[in-house]
Amino acid sequence: MPTPATTTARRACTRTGRRLRRAAVALLLCCTLLGATAACGGEDEAGAAATPTDAVEAQKFAKTRFVANAGLAAGAVYQWIVKPYRAGKFQKGADGQKVALVKAGLAGAFAYNRLKAAANNAKGDPLLAKAIAPVTAGIESLKGLGSKIRKGQVGDADIGAFENVVNQVKDAGQSAGAVVKEKVPSATQLSGG
Repeated sequence: MPTPATTTARRACTRTGRRLRRAAVALLLCCTLLGATAACGGEDEAGAAATPTDAVEAQKFAKTRFVANAGLAAGAVYQWIVKPYRAGKFQKGADGQKVALVKAGLAGAFAYNRLKAAANNAKGDPLLAKAIAPVTAGIESLKGLGSKIRKGQVGDADIGAFENVVNQVKDAGQSAGAVVKEKVPSATQLSGG
């Protein structure tokens, strides 16, 4: 019959053994998870997830990004520039003139930025790149109009230039199978927030 001392020693060994097994299982699990994560990661995990894997997927992403950027530009131009201008909000003495001019100035800079991004996105799709190529000069002509609007030095020709370029971008997108719909950006998006 075992003595109480040997029984206590066996229990201690059993507890130690269980602890070692649990530690070994935990270590093995951690190593397995680390190995799986390293195998999936590559050099840049964040960029790898969004990278298209083949030419067809790259073109699809190019069109999707083009539509999103062009839609935001079109929405900004219409909502914050064309509509207030036609309502007379930019005229001296108009109610809320300063706020309207500031928003329109931000919208002008935002629209120029998004149109440049859309033209850059179009390079990923051969048909879209060909359709947008004639419009790139028009996009560049909008570069300083945002600050001109903010200062209140805007006229019919300036508003017409914005409308014309946006319509040309929309038409180019439609001819390449990338239909652009206006999406009005928030005031936070306009201010870069």
